[in-house]
Amino acid sequence: VQLQASGGGLVQAGGSLRLSCAASGFASDKHGLGWFRQAPGNEREAVACISGDGRNTWYTDSVQGRFTVSRDDGKNTVWLQMNFLKPEDTGIYFCAAMRTSEPRWIGTLSAEYDYWGQGTLVTVSS
Repeated sequence: VQLQASGGGLVQAGGSLRLSCAASGFASDKHGLGWFRQAPGNEREAVACISGDGRNTWYTDSVQGRFTVSRDDGKNTVWLQMNFLKPEDTGIYFCAAMRTSEPRWIGTLSAEYDYWGQGTLVTVSS
C-alpha cells in the first residue's frame, strides 16, 4: 500500500483547505483510512478517520463540525475538507491506512495503522 498526501499550504485563520491522499495497492473495504496531524513539539494525533466501507466517520473534538473526511474508492482517494481553520490546526498532516477484517471499524490510534503517507504541511496564520 502506498499513500501520497497533498493539498497543504499557508492559509489565514477562518480559511479552508482540502487535503487529498491518493492510495494504491489495497482493497478498499479491508482498509480503514485516517488523517493524523503532528504539531511542533506535540505527538501525532488522530484528526479524522473513516471506516473501510465509508459508512462510519470519527473526528477529534477540536475539529468536529469544521472538518469532513470522505473517500472515493473508485478514485482510490481520501479527502479531508478543512473549514474555519484555526492557528492551532497548524501541523504536518498524514494520511494512513489500516488493515481490518471489519469494514465498519474505525481506528483512532496511530498504532492501529499499517501504512503512512509522507505528510503535507498546513500552516494557519492568525
